[in-house]
Amino acid sequence: MPTWEDKETLVNPLRRRALEPADVEVKNPRFAREPQPAVPEQPFPIYREEPIPQPNAVKNRTSNSRAFSVRGHAVSYFGLFLFTIVLYFRPYEFSSALAWSAGSAFWIALATIIVFLPSQLVLEGNLTARPREVNLILCLTVLALLSIPLGSNPAESWTTFNDTFIKAVLIFIVMINVVRTEGRLNALIYLSFAVSLLLSIFSVIDYMEGNLSVEGYRVKPMIGGIFGNPNDMAIHLVTMVPIAVGMALGSRSLLKRIGLFGTALLFVASIVVTYSRGGFLGLMGATLVLAWTLGRNKRGLAIGSLIIGIGALFLIAPGNYIGRILSIFGLATDPTGSASARKTVLVHSLIVALRNPLGVGMGNYRFMAPHDAVSHNAYTQVATEMGIPALLVYFLFMLTSLRRLGKIPYTDSIAGKRTYYLAAGLKAGLVGYMISSFFASVAYQWYVYYLVGFSYCLWRISDLRLETESVESV
Repeated sequence: MPTWEDKETLVNPLRRRALEPADVEVKNPRFAREPQPAVPEQPFPIYREEPIPQPNAVKNRTSNSRAFSVRGHAVSYFGLFLFTIVLYFRPYEFSSALAWSAGSAFWIALATIIVFLPSQLVLEGNLTARPREVNLILCLTVLALLSIPLGSNPAESWTTFNDTFIKAVLIFIVMINVVRTEGRLNALIYLSFAVSLLLSIFSVIDYMEGNLSVEGYRVKPMIGGIFGNPNDMAIHLVTMVPIAVGMALGSRSLLKRIGLFGTALLFVASIVVTYSRGGFLGLMGATLVLAWTLGRNKRGLAIGSLIIGIGALFLIAPGNYIGRILSIFGLATDPTGSASARKTVLVHSLIVALRNPLGVGMGNYRFMAPHDAVSHNAYTQVATEMGIPALLVYFLFMLTSLRRLGKIPYTDSIAGKRTYYLAAGLKAGLVGYMISSFFASVAYQWYVYYLVGFSYCLWRISDLRLETESVESV
């Protein structure tokens, strides 16, 4: 009987492996089986297949999170809205019967923050969202506090910090957390339009009736506070003009478009009767940015339209308005001498900022300025009083908002177009503020903090909408 050794010559090697018994040692290493390690028995399967989430499940989860965000912070948002009404309209100035509401803004803000903090902890598990804007404003707050003991009058520094600045910071943080829907954002923007419309109507009426109580040729705003002088009111209106235009372009309603365009024109007329040179430059800058953004493939036409618009503005403006504007460049005389005085203060503030890189304390620059004057420039105001690092933080705060608005895309959906045009208006409005604030000490005022808050909230709303649309398309 042939042995297994003989089978190597009798059997086809390709079939050899199938004929060999498992317990026979194979001499040819080409066909040897490698020993396999023993695998212990497992009481449960080693691998368990996880169920793949279906598109409907993802869609439902996204919808649930969106509904949760809509319901969140309703009471806090009501407090924010009520606070903004008191801040803008100052009802106690209209009637002595409302004098009791003079300090209501503080108590409303305090109640809003008291409600906001536990609500935020329950909803998000933290005290605030931490986008870059919040980190920058917190850094600016720390630098403001550090500047207080550096001032020659720390009490004045604390008053400046506590009077408006810290309130603006806290309300800004509340805003970016509670304004979570387009409806909430639009309500705050229309509230800004309402006070702007009221200011504009009465300013134009006062000018037509000859009620020129500021320097004999400028109107006085009917509401005090942040609109207390013509220059401050002009800064606010400059920021509102492009926002109104953006919302008009994003609206599908013809009547709404006509109303918003008419409102924007009324704002422009009110800026003119304030005779604010900073307001004029800010308006030109905002209009240029808006035309450049919306022009896209027709930017030459957009710039040409802007030039025609400026020419039309000069044609219908009051006679001495052109001279007021030309005095910026030294091409016309300035009867009040304010342009030369502000130039002197600007140079002095720059010298003080360079000599005191950490600042001289909030609100303390006027003790060093000529004739006890303020800096009349938001950038030198921050640099001289809080230091050059604070100026960099302040500038990055605005620049971050501009970059965020630039990331909002144009889409063919109705909501996408509406968001894009509003983003273009906010971007132009923020640029208008950055230019106008070069001529006013408004770094601690509410204007920029509301604008940046609006911008972040719009970006977040747009990002959530795009995420929802991408999930629904699966």
